[in-house]
Amino acid sequence: MRRRIIIVTAVHAPSAHHLRDAYKSLCEQELPNDWEWHWIIQEDGKSDGVAPHVPNDERVTFRQGRPGGPGVTRTMGLAQADGEYVKILDADDQLPPGALARDLAVLEGDRSIGWTTSRVLDLMPDGSTVGFDQDPEDGPIERGAVLDHWKAHNYRAQVHPATLCVRRDLLLALGGWMALPASEDTGLLLALDAVSRGWFTREVGLLYRKWPGQATGQSAHTDAAERDARMAVVEARARALTSSGWQYPATN
Repeated sequence: MRRRIIIVTAVHAPSAHHLRDAYKSLCEQELPNDWEWHWIIQEDGKSDGVAPHVPNDERVTFRQGRPGGPGVTRTMGLAQADGEYVKILDADDQLPPGALARDLAVLEGDRSIGWTTSRVLDLMPDGSTVGFDQDPEDGPIERGAVLDHWKAHNYRAQVHPATLCVRRDLLLALGGWMALPASEDTGLLLALDAVSRGWFTREVGLLYRKWPGQATGQSAHTDAAERDARMAVVEARARALTSSGWQYPATN
């Protein structure tokens, strides 16, 4: 039986038309001979606007549920996650060739690494790409390093949570994504950083689409009062996990 890496995508009707490009990028991934991917597409709500864009492929599972935001939606998708690793892929983003294989190589090669991230290029509406000029060095990220950087740089981490690939048992132990209206993936990143070592790959691992309909481009996302509240609970959770002393993998 082949081993699986699970791709989890939360989607709602306005972004569903981008699923075609995300699927194409998955089909272009080359995995080791004994590996395959399983794509779980979980709709945030129940509409007639997503299903027509879901690929007809036995490697794809489509589910719907009550609306709850991307964090709740992705966590509900974990009910179908039947593999050892979980890779995040937003509906409007794309994986460059080799991204999944690089994640697997790191996680299979070092059991002390709980999660991976990689370099991101913003994919602009005109097709051009823009990179981040402060990427860390290629290699391991020690526990607490992301929180320290995030706190010192106005709540901006040095690695992008949309590129996460996570050991499934660790993701479940942390309860999946945070139940927040936004920054739910940052909350997961900082929780992972609090309990386990990570890894950063300097090769591009994600094309992050910039378009007018994306959730992070809406005015509600930058509301100062809500943002402060989100950041406060994200930090509090990370610090509580650090104080608990629990680490992954367990040392005893």
